[in-house]
Amino acid sequence: MNTGAKELGSVLWKVACRELRGKMKAGDFQDYMLSFLFLYYISDNYLDFIKKELGRDYTDCEKECEELNNDSDALSSAKERYKKDIAKFIKEEMQSYIKNNPETSQEAREDEKNRKLKNYEELLAGTVITPLSLWYLKNLPDIKPFESQMKKKAHFVIKPQYLWDNIYKMSLKENGELLRILNSGFRFIEAESFDIAFNGLFSEVNLNSEKLGKDNPHRNITVCSIIKELGNGLLQISTDKTKKNDILGDAYEYLISQFASGSGAKAGEFYTPQSVSNILSEIVTLDSQDSSKQKRTDIKGILDFACGSGSLLINVKKHINKINEESGSNIKISQIYGQEKNVTTYNLARMNMILHGIKDNEFEIFHGDTLANEWSKFSERNPSKKIECEIVVANPPFSSAWEHTNGIREDFRFVNHGVAPRSTADFAFLLHGLHFLRDNGTMAIILPHGVLFRGGEEENIRKKLINDQNIDAIIGLPANLFYSTGIPVCIIVLKKCKKEDDIFFINANKEFTKEKTRNILEDKHIQKIVNTYKERKEEENYSKRVTIDIIKQNDYNLNISRYVSTAEEEKIIDLEQVKDDLDNIGAKITATKEKLNGYLRQLDLSEF
Repeated sequence: MNTGAKELGSVLWKVACRELRGKMKAGDFQDYMLSFLFLYYISDNYLDFIKKELGRDYTDCEKECEELNNDSDALSSAKERYKKDIAKFIKEEMQSYIKNNPETSQEAREDEKNRKLKNYEELLAGTVITPLSLWYLKNLPDIKPFESQMKKKAHFVIKPQYLWDNIYKMSLKENGELLRILNSGFRFIEAESFDIAFNGLFSEVNLNSEKLGKDNPHRNITVCSIIKELGNGLLQISTDKTKKNDILGDAYEYLISQFASGSGAKAGEFYTPQSVSNILSEIVTLDSQDSSKQKRTDIKGILDFACGSGSLLINVKKHINKINEESGSNIKISQIYGQEKNVTTYNLARMNMILHGIKDNEFEIFHGDTLANEWSKFSERNPSKKIECEIVVANPPFSSAWEHTNGIREDFRFVNHGVAPRSTADFAFLLHGLHFLRDNGTMAIILPHGVLFRGGEEENIRKKLINDQNIDAIIGLPANLFYSTGIPVCIIVLKKCKKEDDIFFINANKEFTKEKTRNILEDKHIQKIVNTYKERKEEENYSKRVTIDIIKQNDYNLNISRYVSTAEEEKIIDLEQVKDDLDNIGAKITATKEKLNGYLRQLDLSEF
């Protein structure tokens, strides 16, 4: 993460703590902060498109707005004039509506008229008029075709009154309409901004919550204060567009990590530490048949079936971008897929993708239970329509219980391997991902060590995976890296068609730096793991290639320490030497005692 992003994230985190901590838990106020940051990002990017599209018209509106906003009488007069223009325009619109819909009732006509009136009058709700609002007011008949054109160019559209620029200026004056406009804006973005509806994107942002205030006026003041402080912090961002977007995306990730830290164990549901994410990203973007080389061809799909906030998917995408920049390649990704059961986290993921510059038609995030396979796209039984991905990554909930029906053994994901026990779904997640992995693909999944050696049905699944040579490598990580658990975990790398006939073990459980109450992986630790994997290099007490025959001799037990122990050899003790040392010490004690007693006798004192 670059310094600018961390600094901005730190400023925004302080705003969050100052404005919301004490009123609600970290898990609650993250929804407000991250949603407002998302609104800022899409507004800022949309305005860039607007300025290019309108050109001189926008510049002229900027100048006129500056004059109006500095003269309250002129502003009031302009608003009255535009209200009349709106009324006249709606009258003409309604005549056309009635002509095209002659069968509608009077009540339906009134509803349509009020909807239009509210929509247009919101342009005047702000304390000031913004340049885009002014352009809309001057060009009422052109709004629809203009928005249609903008949707094609920018991939989304936002009405002027819902843009951050307007919301922020309303907050500075503590405008009493801010809460209502913000609520309307969130609903518009969910349903109309994008070609693909983002239904429920802000469902966890309750602007009517009593945690924000006892009534609407008090809640409005609280939200004004939050947005004002947030806006002041955002003014510190670089004006360079490329840097600005990178900083915003990384600052969003920083805030997620801070909220994860504040949420403790619950954070495991939505956040993978950046260092661990980097390891997975580097491994899955290597050539599946020659890990010493990077991928060079287009990638047929990336999947994270327990995507949390989407950080793993984003990290893989960023790493592919880095490969393209450094090597001059042009690797493209056909589609990014994510699935998340928790609705709050699902919304976080969708915002996170957009915030990192991934267009809405380049990814699909599905809200649903992975183990129940609720996503119809991934439950297709026709082999010719089956979706397979070249990269699969996941950090699923560790050893969680799961429910399944009696017919689960016939499920196409498990029929060839067996079914994970109800008490621990670890292998159910693994097999789900493996099923959708392409033959030339690589999968990396984070799981607890128990999957490496537990018996029963899990042992049978493990045997099948080993015999089919699906397990490429097992990487043991240090304890206490995750917010959700202090236990050490491992990364299991899987392939359907692999070149090597062994399993490569890396035991990195001692490779970390202590930071307060948690352990962290620095770049040197990450690169050691990745480079060792790339070269499949053996190192005493760190890494080893183990043949399938040896693993079979060990009853298919994959416990890392069985093959790569980091324990230091105990020093061999020479008992004869120890006896001689003790005798010498005894002799010195006797001599010293005799010398001391001599002094005591001279002083006529009692001897020892």
